[in-house]
Amino acid sequence: MILAADEGLADLSNMLIYSSMAVYALAFLAYTAEWIFGSRSKVARTAAALTREADGEAGAAVPAQAPAITVRKAGATSVLDRPRVVTRSSSPARDAVPDGPGAAGGDVQGDTYGRIAVSLTVLAFLMHLGGVATRALSVERGPWGNMYEFSTAFSMVVVGAFLGFLLAKKNVRWLGLPLVTTVLLDLGLAVTVLYTESAQLVPALDSIWMWIHVPLAIICGGLFYVGAISSVLFLFRDRYEAKIAAGGTARTLTASVMERLPSSVTLDKFAYRINAAVFPVWTFTIIAGAIWAENAWGRYWGWDPKEVWAFITWVAYACYLHARATVGWKGRKAAYLAIAGFVCFVINYYGVNIFFDSLHSYGGV
Repeated sequence: MILAADEGLADLSNMLIYSSMAVYALAFLAYTAEWIFGSRSKVARTAAALTREADGEAGAAVPAQAPAITVRKAGATSVLDRPRVVTRSSSPARDAVPDGPGAAGGDVQGDTYGRIAVSLTVLAFLMHLGGVATRALSVERGPWGNMYEFSTAFSMVVVGAFLGFLLAKKNVRWLGLPLVTTVLLDLGLAVTVLYTESAQLVPALDSIWMWIHVPLAIICGGLFYVGAISSVLFLFRDRYEAKIAAGGTARTLTASVMERLPSSVTLDKFAYRINAAVFPVWTFTIIAGAIWAENAWGRYWGWDPKEVWAFITWVAYACYLHARATVGWKGRKAAYLAIAGFVCFVINYYGVNIFFDSLHSYGGV
């Protein structure tokens, strides 16, 4: 028997999603204000300056616009003309790498905007979580049965991962602006183009694997997305560092943005650790999907477009990890592979569901 959806809970879910979008928009403005009015962490600048002094200032590349810094050490005062820019050729101590706005306490104005932005993100996430939960309650099933539900759950996981890193005392506030921007775009697409009325699922999806395979795919996609953002930001920061190391100068706006990001080394490691941790889970997700397919359709693998692109995504990330482990690929080559892997994931979701005839098209648009 197919149960009717609870329209009251479905309407509440929609209201909560729209409300979360409004608060995410306020958080976007606060993150933007942090990047415009905030400065690089004073603690990070001092640590970078001390590292420069310890290295004897050999081979240090500095931006022309950087201010002078006075550092007290062992009771003496040493005036350093410029803070050191940590580049790809450097091997800095972990504490010497600037970690973006608000990482270790910046100027009062910038840090205040950053704290407001994080607080608004938490509020928006709670509304977002409520919207996903009430959608599930309205139909008494998992809230990931169609593209609209998958999109709202996916963006919720992305924000949850970001807040989880912050809760674990990781200096990832630099992720806030690009992350909230793309979450707003994802939710905007979900409530306009992809919106589907709350309804029950087809019998093929009435399985325990619905609570295993699909949630794992959403979690993997959300974390792969965080890794992809880190890889994209790495490419910009790496190019900036290369230009400064070659003796070039950057425009004031470009330097202001780039100096708010962690070093390219930090971004590269951050992306790698996320992708390496998620890859085994993605492998199990594909295996779980094959088991579910055998239960529903009588075969483990049928080269359905969704299955093919899930496998292509797996191959892309496997190549990324293999290249790093065997031939020592780091930096730009590895970043391109990581971004390609996430592009394959996006094609698997949007492209296959919209443009291909697939057994997985029951979710609709």
